[in-house]
Amino acid sequence: MASGKAMDAVWGVEPTPTAIKLRRLFYSGAHFLHSHIAHFYALAAPDFVMGPDADPAVRNVLGVIGKVGLEIGGQVIKARAYAQQIQTMLGGKATHPSWMLPGGVSKGLTEEERKEIEEMAKFEVEFAKFTLKLFEDVVLKNRAYMDLILSDGYRLVTNYMGLVDENNRVDFYDGKVRVVDTEGKELYKYAPREYLDYVAEHVEPYSYLKYPYLKKLGWQGFVEGPGTSIYTAAPLGRLNAADGMKTPLAQEAYEKFYDTLGGKPVHNVLAAHWARVIELMQAAEELYELATDPEITSPDIRNIPTYTPKEGVAIIEAPRGTLTHHYITDENGIVQQANLIVGTTNNNAPISMAIKKAAMMVIKPGLEIDHGLLNIVEMAFRAYDPCLSCATHAILGEVPLTVNVYDAEGNLVKSLSRR
Repeated sequence: MASGKAMDAVWGVEPTPTAIKLRRLFYSGAHFLHSHIAHFYALAAPDFVMGPDADPAVRNVLGVIGKVGLEIGGQVIKARAYAQQIQTMLGGKATHPSWMLPGGVSKGLTEEERKEIEEMAKFEVEFAKFTLKLFEDVVLKNRAYMDLILSDGYRLVTNYMGLVDENNRVDFYDGKVRVVDTEGKELYKYAPREYLDYVAEHVEPYSYLKYPYLKKLGWQGFVEGPGTSIYTAAPLGRLNAADGMKTPLAQEAYEKFYDTLGGKPVHNVLAAHWARVIELMQAAEELYELATDPEITSPDIRNIPTYTPKEGVAIIEAPRGTLTHHYITDENGIVQQANLIVGTTNNNAPISMAIKKAAMMVIKPGLEIDHGLLNIVEMAFRAYDPCLSCATHAILGEVPLTVNVYDAEGNLVKSLSRR
């Protein structure tokens, strides 16, 4: 979707209104639903439903289904399958579809398909309501879990970034990038083509992944608090950067989120899972709104480019964070140079800092260093990215993660591993 929008800009062509709605149906609705359902239920819920101290062999999606019941597990699978089915119906396949064209899309929607999607969208809205209720019952009403969410070890004070519409509401597909500071005050709001004026990338010798920061504040190192140039994206970043959600039920949940956690912005890393469920609600509502839009089946699905291609930038919200694609092409539209800042890269510094804080919470004199430490550290980075979550919630509990603990002189004290 980001590359398709970047090609709109390269070819200087605006998609038709129907094409934009179809793209939103595919992306803001179906794609966000399938991604957030997988991340929350399969990759985050094991920590809360099973508990942070559960045996790694059961702290996975199978353990969750075993605890909540096969019926609920079936509903989860059905909800995600519907989202994937809608993407396939539109794009030909759910993952990496070749459906986007400069100025629109290659396939429209028939009335029969629209009716089918409308029925699936109704189910998704009810499923999103259920998910919010489940989060309330399992997490918000559990004092131990709330204490964990609110603990200092999972608190990281950064700036926040997210795409917003003209009313500063969360928008997954289009808008301007809004950045707020550690107190929630707007720092910047910029169009995609302006991103190089606001974001720069720092390099560390030990990693191939770069560390984005706010250019106007300058690189200050891995520091949190007022004045830092580090920012967080992804669900928590989007909610903190916005003034609200686009849809009514998601807005209700948004207001409850901040009322419960003490106002904006929320700096609790694990609250990202709640933010993700609120976004799931918006995705379901937006899916239904678009599925019932009479213009969605119009055959007017593409504007043909007439401009000689040159350069274009697009920014969307990937489920894991703000995603930037910047292309420079030749006169035939063949890419000569490309720059991408992807969701996980945006969160690279906060992830590193969150891991450190979580480790400092459990590595102290007098505290037993056991395998529970591994999960405490994993929970810090599982809040950000579904791939990182997936890598550490293997079905068999065989997580290829090793933690070495050293003393102040650099002597190895203990090594923990689940290899």
